Amino acid sequence: MNLRGFRYLFFIVLITCSEGAISQMIHLTGYIKDAANGPLPYANIIAKSKDASKNLKYTITDDEGFYRLVVPKNDTLNITVSYLGFKSISFDFIATKNTNKSILLKQSSKQLNEVVIELPVTVKGDTTIYRTDTFITGEERKLKNVLKKLPGVEVNKNGDVTVQGQKVTKMLVDGKKFFGGNSKLAVDHIPANAVDKVQVIDNYNEVAFLKNLTDSDELAMNIELKEDKKRFVFGDLEMSKGNEEFYKTHANLFYYSPKTKVNFIGNLNNIAAKTFTFKDYLNFRGGVNAVFSANFNFRGGDFSQFIENRDVLKSKQRFGALNMTKTASSKLDVSGYLIFSQSDEDNFFETQNDYSSFNEFRKNKTELNNLSGIGKLNIAYTPSDHEQWKIRSQFKKTSGDKVNSITSLINEDLDIINTDRNVEAISLAQNIEWHKKQSEKHTFSTLVNYEFRNNNQNTFWQTEDDILQGLTPITPNQDLLRLHQAKDVKGHVLEGVFKHFWEINNKNHIYTSIGNKYLKEEFITNESQKLDDGSVNNFTTDDFGNHLNFMLNDLFLGLHYKFRTGIFTIKQGVHLHNYSWKVHQYSKVSRSKWVVLPDFLAKIAFNKSKKLQLNYGLRTSFSDASKFANRFYLQSYNSLFKGNDSLENNLFHSAGIYYSRFSLFRGLMINGSINYTRQIKGVRNSVDFDGINQFLTNRLFNNPFDQMNSRLAVYKKIRKIRYKFDLTGSRSKYIQEIDDAIKNNISTNYSYKIGLETLYENFPKIALGFKRSIGNFTSSNSMSKFATNEPFITIDYGFLKGFIVSFDYVSYDYRNKALHQKNRFDVANFSLSYRKENNAWTYKVLSNNLFNTAFKRNSTFSQYLIADTKTYILPRVLMFSITYNL
Repeated sequence: MNLRGFRYLFFIVLITCSEGAISQMIHLTGYIKDAANGPLPYANIIAKSKDASKNLKYTITDDEGFYRLVVPKNDTLNITVSYLGFKSISFDFIATKNTNKSILLKQSSKQLNEVVIELPVTVKGDTTIYRTDTFITGEERKLKNVLKKLPGVEVNKNGDVTVQGQKVTKMLVDGKKFFGGNSKLAVDHIPANAVDKVQVIDNYNEVAFLKNLTDSDELAMNIELKEDKKRFVFGDLEMSKGNEEFYKTHANLFYYSPKTKVNFIGNLNNIAAKTFTFKDYLNFRGGVNAVFSANFNFRGGDFSQFIENRDVLKSKQRFGALNMTKTASSKLDVSGYLIFSQSDEDNFFETQNDYSSFNEFRKNKTELNNLSGIGKLNIAYTPSDHEQWKIRSQFKKTSGDKVNSITSLINEDLDIINTDRNVEAISLAQNIEWHKKQSEKHTFSTLVNYEFRNNNQNTFWQTEDDILQGLTPITPNQDLLRLHQAKDVKGHVLEGVFKHFWEINNKNHIYTSIGNKYLKEEFITNESQKLDDGSVNNFTTDDFGNHLNFMLNDLFLGLHYKFRTGIFTIKQGVHLHNYSWKVHQYSKVSRSKWVVLPDFLAKIAFNKSKKLQLNYGLRTSFSDASKFANRFYLQSYNSLFKGNDSLENNLFHSAGIYYSRFSLFRGLMINGSINYTRQIKGVRNSVDFDGINQFLTNRLFNNPFDQMNSRLAVYKKIRKIRYKFDLTGSRSKYIQEIDDAIKNNISTNYSYKIGLETLYENFPKIALGFKRSIGNFTSSNSMSKFATNEPFITIDYGFLKGFIVSFDYVSYDYRNKALHQKNRFDVANFSLSYRKENNAWTYKVLSNNLFNTAFKRNSTFSQYLIADTKTYILPRVLMFSITYNL
């Protein structure tokens, strides 16, 4: 399907769906007012058909009390109008023509404890509750299929959940964290038929009396299970077999009772279905309460060598996870989880690199094995409603083996380099929290946190070609060049903070904090060459070999004042930091400085559904120990690095504007944001080139970088079609030092996506659209431009009482205008499943990479080069699967 054909299909679907919606629906409109003729916003209008097989119809009034109820033509309905503190009114309505009907409600002496927005959706303060049975149609299999049908809720392909544009940061099941609050494991594995209600909790804090004291914008989603699932084992078991020995087995097992909850997830497959990525691994951190989120920003260690590529040529995945929660008593909760993940992957890339003065064609083959495990134990002790203790222990271990072969062709010079790298990393974290509401006006919180990290890496390079000549003390005239590097990074972090929250009254708060953070890192490197005769040429005598001790202490004091007036909530304050650091390697460097970091936050709530937020802060950060190491060490087969022990902290301005509007009545959601960062002082690399070889160091520059990111997302529902528009853009300007010359670079990227999706009950759910991405990179002497067009379509349709068909298709039209290259490829997936009503068995056939596309193509640019890359992907997969639902 070419682009012109896709556009034609887009408009045919649009016109067909729109005409169908217009001709088959009747509108009942009017105003809901009180006896004084005043508008009643957020009143409920519920329509129940006389035909019991039809779903309820509902709407709410807007801020002016206006409503519009859309019902099927010729249907006979009972209409109920209700509002908090007023007597409800009911009447019958036959939908033969569009009708205008305004209604007056009389006050009632009976007071309710909650504001009912509509029957399927209720609001209690900061909590929104969705009754899922109103929105689902029966073909849903997992939680993500349910969430996608709730108004204002979005789930992306990575498992991230957003509600009205705000990301869900904690996922709960029956009020308890699900695998530490991870949303991906929840949306992909909780069975849809176990879900009763979905609660969305704004300004969430797991300690109830801290809820209004944090400005972290935590958003939690709590999944309430059906009553028959709360003392029951449920879940599903799946087995799949495909062509060319492809396979997949999967298990989700859940046991829930009032005091004990156990979840198990297991997966074995070789079709690159990743239950758990390394990004997920990094997100499973120790986790402290949101009231401390602004106080800690030390780095968590370098795990970049473990990151897997999304697209692979071969893949084997093994995953197991166990989550347990036990309510030992009314005051004591114990929970924990164990996660194991192992992945074996083969990658193959072909890249054309433009270094401005020459071009390189590179082939890159990689075999990667990653093994990771996480164990965590949480103890929560609540002696009273006004006091809580939390103790958390977490252990993380990862190991990885990476075998890599690179073929590099520059002009007619061909080099082949083999690399073997193995890495082991462990992390042990322990923290204790104490929270106490001493009185109505005074609340205290204390945190003590300790973490130990150790990252050990061994790398072997082997080649028959000349590499790193002039950069390293290599002994020449060897039949085979063999290089070895041992790198070890150890770190200890000890943090403590005490916070006092003084609630002068409901509108004025004063927050104070005092704390200390201590970091000690040891960075060790050693490079050597194994000669043909078996002897070793150690590079230590030639300014190689690092054994660095880096210590950083941050003593800080913070004072903030928060007040509310009308629709405004303002928080302003300052942190005063005393940084002292020591760098010890052959010589000692000791320095200290005071830094004042002001910040400002303003929230403007025009109403419940329209909000604006502005924030500003002066921020600072320190580089890790490797950047201070002042002796040489290898970064790759063509890259040598030397740190700088005279570095100081980075300092930068950070500002943002966020706007959100959500109207269930109008079917409208708007989210916009602009973020701006400007570095006052920043550490950046300086590079000298010798052909493809690079020598890098780093320096502290004044005003080296500024960047602006923006996004606008607009979703609008018109009858049974939701229209979507998404625009993102970024522009960054930065300097870099190349061959002792300062270059100014400008990078601009933007993309827009337009689309629609159908929302009919007895019609295929079709989502189709078009995305265009454009990237521009301008340096002092060159300019590059890339563009990608992506028309896409997905279809989900349940038919014949048990069949579900799914299809997704994306066509990529890629162009590199600098290199005059074009490429087009298509990626499609298909599945057809059948499950008889009230039957435990599900049968499914599926195909991934339906068109057997060989590779994907994209371009990237960095400080030093522009790269055009082909990424080879898994071939077509055809599978048959059987699932048993417990």
